[in-house]
Amino acid sequence: MRTSRSAARIRSARIAETVAKSILGTATMIALGIAVFLIGYLAYRGMGYVSWEFLTQAPRKAMTEGGIYPVIVGTVWLTAWTAFFALPFGIMAGIYLAEYSPRNRANRIIRIAIANMAGVPSIVYGLFGVALFVLQMGLGRSIIAGSLTLACMTLPVIITVTEEALRQIPRDLRQASLALGATKLRTIRKVVLPAAAPGIVTGSILALSRAAGETAPILFTAVAFFAPIADSPFDETMALPYHMYIMATSATKPAPQMVWGTAFVLVAGVSLINVVVASWRARQRRKIRW
Repeated sequence: MRTSRSAARIRSARIAETVAKSILGTATMIALGIAVFLIGYLAYRGMGYVSWEFLTQAPRKAMTEGGIYPVIVGTVWLTAWTAFFALPFGIMAGIYLAEYSPRNRANRIIRIAIANMAGVPSIVYGLFGVALFVLQMGLGRSIIAGSLTLACMTLPVIITVTEEALRQIPRDLRQASLALGATKLRTIRKVVLPAAAPGIVTGSILALSRAAGETAPILFTAVAFFAPIADSPFDETMALPYHMYIMATSATKPAPQMVWGTAFVLVAGVSLINVVVASWRARQRRKIRW
C-alpha cells in the first residue's frame, strides 16, 4: 500500500516537473522570439540607411538629410559623464550596504527606498533634474545637467547590483583572508571585489545602456533639436533617443531614413557593448572557477 502511494507521488511529481518545464520553456521561447523579431525588424528597416556618410556627417535640411555624427558624439558624452558620476558612488554605496552596514531597521528602510527609486518613472527624474540641476544649481541645459539627472536614475540599479554581486561571494573567502591577517578593507579590495567584478560590471553596463536610450530625463536638461558638437560639458548637445523622438513626432518633413537609421545605430551600439561585456564576464568567471 505504501509502495503504491510512493509510486503515485513520484509520478505526480514527475508530471508536475514536466509541466513546469514545458511552461517555462514556452515562456522563454516566446520572450526570445519577440526580442529576435524586434531586433530583426529594426535591422530590416534601418540597416539599409546606415552608411559611412550617415555615421560621419552632420544632419542638414531640417534633419531630413545628412548624417548623425553630432548625435552619436552627444550620446557618448552623456553616457560617459553619467558613468563618471554614477559608478563611483553607486559601487561604493553597494560595498557599504553589503560589507559594513549593520542589519537593523534603518538599513532595511534604506534598501526599500533604493528599490523604490529604481521604479520611479524616468519623466519624474527629468522634472527633478530641471528643478535641481538646471534651475536651482544654475547649470542650464547642458551635458552636465543631463548626466547628473541620468546618474540619479541609474544609481539605484548600480547600488542594488553591486550589493547583490558582493553577497553572492562565499563568506569562506572573506574568513580565509581575514585568518591570514588581512584587514577587512584589503579583503574587500583584493578578494571580494575581483570575484564580484563580473556581476558588478554587467549590471552597471545594463544600467548605463538604459541611460543611453532614455529620452525623458534629458528632454529638458541637456538636448536640443540641433546643436554643434559640444566644446565643453556645459554646452547643449544632441542625443540619439531625443533625435529619434523629434524626427518621429515634430519634424517638418517625414524622414524615415533618419528615424530607422538612428534607431538601428543606437540598438546596435548598445548591443555591441553588451556582447563585449558578456564575453569579458565569461572569461573572468572561467578564471575564477579555475
